[in-house]
Amino acid sequence: MFNNDTATAPMLFDLKRARRETPGCDHVMHLNNAAASLMPDSVLDAVFAHLRNEAMLGAYEAAAQAPVSSIFQSASSLLGCDPSEVAITDNATRSWNAAFNSVPLVTSDRILVSRSEFVNSSLTLLQASQRSGISIEVIPCDETGQLSVSHLRSMMDERVRLIVATHMPTNGGLVNPVADIGQVAREWNCLYLLDASQSIGQIPINVKSIGCHMLSAPGRKYLRGPRGTGILYVSNAIMDRLKVAESCQEAGTWPTFDQYIPHGDARRYEIGECSVALRPGLGAAIEYALGWGIENIWDRVHTLGELMQHSLDVLVNGYAAIQHEITLGLNALIDSDIDISHRFEKIAVEVVFRPANSFVRRATPLVE
Repeated sequence: MFNNDTATAPMLFDLKRARRETPGCDHVMHLNNAAASLMPDSVLDAVFAHLRNEAMLGAYEAAAQAPVSSIFQSASSLLGCDPSEVAITDNATRSWNAAFNSVPLVTSDRILVSRSEFVNSSLTLLQASQRSGISIEVIPCDETGQLSVSHLRSMMDERVRLIVATHMPTNGGLVNPVADIGQVAREWNCLYLLDASQSIGQIPINVKSIGCHMLSAPGRKYLRGPRGTGILYVSNAIMDRLKVAESCQEAGTWPTFDQYIPHGDARRYEIGECSVALRPGLGAAIEYALGWGIENIWDRVHTLGELMQHSLDVLVNGYAAIQHEITLGLNALIDSDIDISHRFEKIAVEVVFRPANSFVRRATPLVE
């Protein structure tokens, strides 16, 4: 039930300051944060400052002066892990693929996956099944739409190599019980890969409490970082259980002609040639979010979610396809015969007419 008093109650959140520090607010009402958020001034300043250094000093010379170590420290504070367990990538898909492709798999292995995986992850899983003959099995949902932990537990055996789950799916507002999934993974000593693309930056995340061994996330969504940045967490505790998916000089050492030694931490997932200017922007975005406080951000999102649910119920003839907590990204599932595009002049919004993942409505050879 919508509570107007709750939705309008004063919070420890300075909206005027937030809008003042976000130049895009002067030009657009941006509701498409589930795709990419408007960047604050601090992120723009960090990127532009590095680009100016590149123009004045040269790209490699400017890179030598970039505050690289502080970015890993900030990311580790955000995730609740050690800086050595963090790699910076160019997007969430690359982070997810790098983690998945480093898991050794044989034909007899089983991978259990939630129904709400992003399409790129789903396609990677499908290709792995076709290439290696592994079994990809979809975990049923419970009556609320969340991944059913009881069904997951009943599916476990010694052949399950990996559990794959999404913290918050692309569409709707479902939040999966990620810590409960982590408990099942611990019970079976099974690897656990979590996609936090839609949750990082708006929901408090502690990878140790969740119990995931690997986590992928982008910088462009609720962290409000630049597009073309991503984060990968890989626990040091499982590094010896993983193979090297990619080899480059930044990811390890090459002491002799016939020997390559990958780094023993998440640095093995780093690449040398990247957009160095975007990395300080990502670091600034993480620090900006931490400065506001992720708990405060989540409280604000939750409050606006209640307000949005009430408003959408009125706007779309009482129909709002919203499950559980509602995010600020307006990816509303509405009937395909309703054309509302003309209503959104100067409003950045994405209207989705079907789930953007392959396990809900697409026919696949996967098992459930």
